[in-house]
Amino acid sequence: MMQDTFYKITMAQLGYAQCLDNGELEAWPEFFVDNCNYKITSDRNYRKGMDVGILWADSKGMLHDRISSLRDANIYEPHKYRHILSQPLILGEDNGEVQSETSFLVIRIMRDGPMDMFAAGKYMDRYKISGEGVKLQERLVVCDSSHFDTLLAIPL
Repeated sequence: MMQDTFYKITMAQLGYAQCLDNGELEAWPEFFVDNCNYKITSDRNYRKGMDVGILWADSKGMLHDRISSLRDANIYEPHKYRHILSQPLILGEDNGEVQSETSFLVIRIMRDGPMDMFAAGKYMDRYKISGEGVKLQERLVVCDSSHFDTLLAIPL
């Protein structure tokens, strides 16, 4: 059973990263259940148990709103991401809920060509596995650095 869970979580992780890397932002909220949590925070805040994040959403509707504002209201320099992911570490599984941790690196590619390492850290996830597939109930993006670029427009 654990091998099947590992495969499902791995495929969900890869699909998530591909969606963002390909700029298919309108599809991004569909990786989450309706009543989800998404937060980006620093490792320092995470280790101290501080419930502080630089980006926070508690529903799929808020995720859709985030993408709408990116497309229609926010002004930022065009860029894209390339995610590099470790294999997920399954931390626990119970009644169709799976907790996992996955390390990530995100390279940011600007429209005119320069690339830089934009973010590194780990995803602390809770997934719901059902007949409808694998969906995130919670994604806590824990960035190794406490410094966040003001150009954090696209979700991590």
